[in-house]
Amino acid sequence: MKKIIIGDQIVKSFGAGDEQRNVLDEVSVEINEGEFVAVMGPSGSGKSTLLFALSGMDKVDGGKVVFDGGELSATSENELSDIRRTKMGFVFQQPTMLKNLNILDNIILPSMRDNRKNVEKISEKARALMKRVGIEELEKRDMTQVSGGQLQRAGICRSLMNSPKIIFGDEPTGALNSKSAEKIMDIFSEINADGTAVMLVTHDAKVAARTERIMFMRDGKIVSELKLSKFDGTDMDGRVEKVAAEMWEIGI
Repeated sequence: MKKIIIGDQIVKSFGAGDEQRNVLDEVSVEINEGEFVAVMGPSGSGKSTLLFALSGMDKVDGGKVVFDGGELSATSENELSDIRRTKMGFVFQQPTMLKNLNILDNIILPSMRDNRKNVEKISEKARALMKRVGIEELEKRDMTQVSGGQLQRAGICRSLMNSPKIIFGDEPTGALNSKSAEKIMDIFSEINADGTAVMLVTHDAKVAARTERIMFMRDGKIVSELKLSKFDGTDMDGRVEKVAAEMWEIGI
């Protein structure tokens, strides 16, 4: 299976002098095309920093990151921006939407940079994505007129506009109630089933249990991995128990 991301001995440091510490301490990781991966660990373990490094949002201080065959450290800032916009999608705990635009316009905005003359086609795709995630009736609403779960679905639509090879999610369900979180995970599962790789950072064992591989981090290192079968909607309790048992075993 083709590897879409290869992280080789990644080092990321913060601070200086005696205060300097490695948030990522020679971390090596590979993610295959179409894989569904979660990263878990206590606060400060390096989970989000790993996501930012693998996506090129943060430059690494050592090692290298190869995305889709190209080394990110050898890529200019403009090229990195293009790669993130066209080949990657991002979903964060709090979607960053412009308050002066409605939901539809926020979704299409990133796609307008390369295709300003084809607004109708872009809007048509956005509406299809909104229908897919169940928010088609919200296109004219602004940010204050939707729930957190609806806003997160809009963020997912935006992340899919350019048909990315991978979706990165940093605690995408962290601000949602359990019912909304489950619906968001259903959408991620559908996206992954269509062939898009998904990498989620999470504290939630129920979220991680929906994926196929979980990387556990502590003190800037990956200390364990757990592989699961593809989730088919059954035995959720058993999957969560496996995740919890692994966390207990490695002390996180």
